Amino acid sequence: MQADSPQKLGPDADFGPSGRQKSLEAVWRALANPVRRAMLDLLRDGPRTTGELGAHFPALTRFAVMQHLRVLEDADLVIPRRQGRKRFNYLNPVPIQEVYDRWVVRYMKPWTEALVGLRDQLEGEPGES
Repeated sequence: MQADSPQKLGPDADFGPSGRQKSLEAVWRALANPVRRAMLDLLRDGPRTTGELGAHFPALTRFAVMQHLRVLEDADLVIPRRQGRKRFNYLNPVPIQEVYDRWVVRYMKPWTEALVGLRDQLEGEPGES
């Protein structure tokens, strides 16, 4: 391999400014804030208006609530729909599933297999505790 040619790491490599990488970065940024995570927890039970969400965060101004919702929208974690004067916010779990598929599953399987192997090895040794 030549020094100036980029190394291919496979179809799942997330290096570089790809669209998928940028969208996952937006999801990570959105999930990094505890207020936004709490908003997503509330939306898990069903859509809520911006006012209903704001009522759960009395320390925040309506403007601050709307800023948090904008970050969640930019990450595609929240989908807003207007009905008359009300704006309903819906949870979109797809980006969270993408993070799970990209990060959790990839690292979970080898650890799980190693722990199951260790358990089987320890349980298979008679007379030792």
